Amino acid sequence: MTHTTEQTAIEVSHAYKVFGRRPREVVKRLRKGASRDEVRPQGTAAVIDASFSVQQGEIFVVMGLSGSGKSTLIRMLNGLNDTTDGSITVFGTEVVGLAGPDLRALRRDRMSMVFQHFALLPHRTVLENVAYGLELQGIAPAERRELARHWLERVGLGGWEDHLPGELSGGMQQRVGIARAFAADTDILLMDEAFSALDPLIRREMQEQLVELQQELNKTIVFITHDLNEAMFLGDRIAVMRDGRIVQVGTPNDILTDPANDYVAQFVQDVDRARVLTAGDVMEPPRAVVPASAGPRTALRTMRDLQTSACFVTTGSRKLLGVVRDKDVLRQVREGESDLSARLRPTPSIVRRDQLISELFELAVESPLPVAVTDDEGRLIGVVPRVTLLAALTDLPAVTTEIPIIEPTPDVPAAIITQTLAAAPAGAAVDLGAEDTEEVR
Repeated sequence: MTHTTEQTAIEVSHAYKVFGRRPREVVKRLRKGASRDEVRPQGTAAVIDASFSVQQGEIFVVMGLSGSGKSTLIRMLNGLNDTTDGSITVFGTEVVGLAGPDLRALRRDRMSMVFQHFALLPHRTVLENVAYGLELQGIAPAERRELARHWLERVGLGGWEDHLPGELSGGMQQRVGIARAFAADTDILLMDEAFSALDPLIRREMQEQLVELQQELNKTIVFITHDLNEAMFLGDRIAVMRDGRIVQVGTPNDILTDPANDYVAQFVQDVDRARVLTAGDVMEPPRAVVPASAGPRTALRTMRDLQTSACFVTTGSRKLLGVVRDKDVLRQVREGESDLSARLRPTPSIVRRDQLISELFELAVESPLPVAVTDDEGRLIGVVPRVTLLAALTDLPAVTTEIPIIEPTPDVPAAIITQTLAAAPAGAAVDLGAEDTEEVR
């Protein structure tokens, strides 16, 4: 997923599309509150009062079941379906009512489209198919062949230039379609169920490749799908459609954690949350943290108060330096040491806030500490305890701040050890026993 700019690429305002003999009358009735079924004798309302904007550089996904109107909507954006009522602008140019030559120029220069069933020209070679949009733009033959070869290499089809589309697998044909769209170098890509005809493994590879290309090129993409996991993986924002209407627009996290109605809630109940939520979505404020300048006794007091056996150590500006354990710090107190950083251990697991929680499970299982979340400057901004990670998958509230998770040593509970050691005078002989594996937060 990508970072967006402030410029609006597409603006849709109260757009309607009605198929039938009396579309204008249908729109009037819909505006007065008539349902889709009530107006059916006069016309089929495919899109009803759609309003949304797409920012430049954004992947905007329109998701819905068959018959929801999503494919009709994407074809309204480039005028393949005329709009019955409302407004659609592309970089400020009104598409509704645009004359033929201007509409063709818009499609040629500003919008490319990738179709579900590839829409390749069967009697042209792979290279000629990729170069087709460039040919329409009037690019010289040598230059367009060079550009087409470049994009075939980018999508992993180098060496297939002289083959016909019929000689390629479905996944390879769709790569040709994507290469053709990117080669045209338009500002906007419209992708209508582009990957739905592919096998699951190839489909995932294509999704990942699209995200990779998007991150590099910062194109504006409107992507249509009926697959919720695909929408969640690709979309910066998602519009959910039902019976011609847009029922919710939001980020994947918004859709998943705050559905607008029961329909959306049922839609997302089986989504793979681990591939949608990020560390930043589920992280908790770090509590067991001490500055390196605080000293061993302060570190012990922090661990005692929080009933933990370890804590993170940071600089004054919260840059994460490492962790200290109670047994190490107590030795410092006993031996009269004052430099907490002398007993630092490496932080077992560190991630960035945008990492998917699917990537955190192995880290969480292998580490006795919560996963540390840092920003680009290495500052500690949060932690993800194991219990929080598991709660996020089941949409349950984490309880780590109210009920500390303490795993005792074989002999003595960890909290009692920590409290006893913290209260012991310097130099006292105390048997620390085996290290516990309690999580700290």
